[in-house]
Amino acid sequence: MATRLEKVVCTRCAHIHEITAYPRIDVIREPELKEKLLNGELLTWQCPVCTCTNLARYPLVYLDSAQKLLLILSEAVLSVESCPEGYLARQVETVGELLEKIKIFDSGLDDIVIEICKYVTLQELGKNVELKFLKTDGADSSMTFTYPWDGKMEMLEVGFNVYEDCAGILHRNPAMLNSLSALPRIDRNWLGQWISG
Repeated sequence: MATRLEKVVCTRCAHIHEITAYPRIDVIREPELKEKLLNGELLTWQCPVCTCTNLARYPLVYLDSAQKLLLILSEAVLSVESCPEGYLARQVETVGELLEKIKIFDSGLDDIVIEICKYVTLQELGKNVELKFLKTDGADSSMTFTYPWDGKMEMLEVGFNVYEDCAGILHRNPAMLNSLSALPRIDRNWLGQWISG
């Protein structure tokens, strides 16, 4: 388990502290780190001065060799020529995006199809909110999304038929897949280029 010390600043009292950072998580070798990541323990820290809970912000590589999945959390624009043979690679900018990608792939779903599902669902919902995938209740079951509304988190169930329809949209538009770089950011902005283009 490779760790390093990272300087962080409390968002409430501005004191500078050092925390233990985990720049690389290999979930097959260290499954306990995945659990700590998903429950929020790994990327949050409490200020010893004012007790404020803060989000740790540092680049992180998430590797799941069982799923052949490589996720890179970084706010910097990254460019890579290739990723490990047979791996699916994605870049995310926020911890929330990282956790959502893990949940999508752990559910056996495609993140591009999920982005299309979010777009279709938002059109029907008629609200300008940011949907996040939360879970699915097994194959051919409903999917649950969350979104902030009126100061609280709302949950929205969507039938799996929406996922199947959106997978059909992707299948009929192979240029979407052919345009992907070695380390794409698959999110609302990426999908917006296809919808407005």
